[in-house]
Parts: sequence; C-alpha cells; structure tokens
Amino acid sequence: MCQSGYDFYLGKCLLPIAPPKLTVKINNANETATLINQGEINILKKAGLTEIEFECRIPQERYPFAVYQAGFKSADYYLDYFESMKTSEEPFQFIVCRRRPAGKRLFDTNIKVSMEDYRIEEAAENGFDVLVKIKLKQWRDYGTKTVNISFNMQKPQASVEPRREATNSPAAPQTYTVVKGDCLWNIAKKFYGNGGKYTAIYNANKSVVGGNPNLIYPGQVLTIPAAS
Repeated sequence: MCQSGYDFYLGKCLLPIAPPKLTVKINNANETATLINQGEINILKKAGLTEIEFECRIPQERYPFAVYQAGFKSADYYLDYFESMKTSEEPFQFIVCRRRPAGKRLFDTNIKVSMEDYRIEEAAENGFDVLVKIKLKQWRDYGTKTVNISFNMQKPQASVEPRREATNSPAAPQTYTVVKGDCLWNIAKKFYGNGGKYTAIYNANKSVVGGNPNLIYPGQVLTIPAAS
C-alpha cells in the first residue's frame, strides 16, 4: 500500500490515508410530466444537490505512507472528529487536492457539504485499523424573502422586502493552494488588500503551517477567513 497523490480534507482535518475511491453524484431536479396526445416530457430544473461517497482507512498505528499534519493521532481522534461534524449541524468544506507523482497539480474539488452519515467497520483482515464509509451532501447557502400585500379600493399591491439571509449561514471562508514564491503577507494582500492581516490567515491555519508563519510550502491548502 502506498500514499497516492491525493489529499482529502474534511474541514481542517487531513485524512492520514487517501481513500482509494471517490464517488461524486451530480443530481438533478428535473420533472417528468405527461401531456395529452404528446406523451411524457422532461421539465428541466436547476441542478440538485451533489452527493459524495468514499471509504477511508483510519490507522491505529503509524504507517510510513500515512500523512499527519501535526504528528501521529490514533483512530479515536478521527472518529471523534467525524462525530462532531455529524452532531454540530454546521456545514464544512470538503477539499480534494490532486497531483501527479512528480508533484504537478491536476485539479481540485472544493465544495461546502454536510455530513449525512458514516459507518464504522472493524474486521480481522484490517488488523487494528478501522474502515469508515462516509456520505456527504452539498450545502447551499440560502435565505428567505417576505412579501407584504396591501389592498385599496382599486387593486391589491405587493412589495418585496430585501432578502433576509439565513442566520446560520455566515460568510464562507475561501481556500487557497500555496504556490512557489508565496508568503502569508502576499496572500493576505491578495485577499484583504492589506498584507498586515497575514496573522488572520496564520491563526486559521496553524495546524497546516506549523509554528513558523514564515515557512509555507507549495501544495499546502490554506483556509482564508472572511474579511473582518
């Protein structure tokens, strides 16, 4: 077994072993209707929510091909993390970074999702490791509109109030993949227009960057907090 050129992030957590298979289902919300003398027709709607499934191995022992951002952690750390994602009732970013063995970047998947369910499997053939089957579903920010209707003697009139954003949908953070020559100051200047705000990016990515904000490396995926 060897580590592939894929990095899987659930929120800020990097899976130690990349899953061998990823299934992404792009759903639709089209409707089928039957017309008299014309038979069935397909009424096209906007795309439905994307569904994602994969199975990951969570090791109980350190493997040379496994990747850890902040040192080895046993399986219970990741299982607790998955449980918090399921019970927090909050969406998170699902990110897959793909690259060739030589390091050349391919394409990334970056989508806001919810943890729909996960199953834990323990089998003798897996030794002390556990397998976790995870199902995610795309999350879309949404809001509501209120319509006020007033009546007079001639005809009713309607006015639409400004859209009210959902209270549990704060501005979503962005992500950025470090390239050669980058530094946190320049990244902060790019996103905030002020390089002095690099500490906001560093504080949000200490588990990725480590103890020295001046040392970042190509291929690292940084979370860029919303500007305050």
